[in-house]
Amino acid sequence: MDVFDATPKVKRPNRLPENPQKGQNLGRFPKWLHRPLPKGDNLFETNEILKKHKLSTVCEEAKCPNRFECYSKHTATFLVLGDACTRQCGFCDIDFSKTPVKPDPQEPDRIAKCVKDLKLNHIVITMVARDDLEDGGANHLVKIIQALRKQVPHATLEFLTSDFDGKTDSIDLFLSEPVEILNHNIETVRRLTPRVRNRAEYERTLSVLSYFKQNSKALVKSGIMVGFGESETEVFETIDDLKAIGCDIITIGQYLQASRDRANVKEFVTPEQFKKYEDYGNKIGLKHMYCGPFVRSSYNAEKLLKTING
Repeated sequence: MDVFDATPKVKRPNRLPENPQKGQNLGRFPKWLHRPLPKGDNLFETNEILKKHKLSTVCEEAKCPNRFECYSKHTATFLVLGDACTRQCGFCDIDFSKTPVKPDPQEPDRIAKCVKDLKLNHIVITMVARDDLEDGGANHLVKIIQALRKQVPHATLEFLTSDFDGKTDSIDLFLSEPVEILNHNIETVRRLTPRVRNRAEYERTLSVLSYFKQNSKALVKSGIMVGFGESETEVFETIDDLKAIGCDIITIGQYLQASRDRANVKEFVTPEQFKKYEDYGNKIGLKHMYCGPFVRSSYNAEKLLKTING
């Protein structure tokens, strides 16, 4: 059963068009996007543990600017269901494939063993979109949750999922094993969604998040990237939309172009502007706003959860 319209209305380009007048060559990063590299052996040790268990991370696949910092803290965000996505969004540098490899039945156990080696207390799992699978990968996620609950029962779990193509049967299957945080990113404002995201739709994302809220006891989380050319008013409207459907946590961070063929950065948003977004969300009653140039969906996720839980 589909409660959401999963069929794109028109054929949409995957990337923002070239715009030589604004944003194509912004030059050097502003001072607030410069920071020293972390030091210590943990960074290399984390990388070796991940390689040992043959696991992918969104940190590496999406070229996250925080990966060295997170690795130095013995943490990472696991990327499951393969390292190739069936969608080709303009902002994302993960590989694209119409026919990705089948889900690895050993992956749930390898993740649980890796979590033990890393001594994680809060585990963040994200996924590639798997529109090639009838259930969108939901059954595989369930097996991962079960493996983690069995081998690391003390840990809290956070899942950043696709929209499962809007199929409520798939979402229900995934929700059959409860987790502490359910995340699905809206990514950008309504106007820019057709140009930034592939196949995903703004309204469908709101519907999926609302469905999460209505059918689970988890905290519901979503993220926005800024710097695509959106206006302040549009970001406020997106925060309003997320609040209206019951979202508890919103993260907002600076979009950074991972490679030359990705969407162009139109603006480097100032720390002061991020503070305005954070203040606005807090003012309208969001449970937690986390905004800043380096903020990403899973950045400091354990610390954020502890802040909310007091």
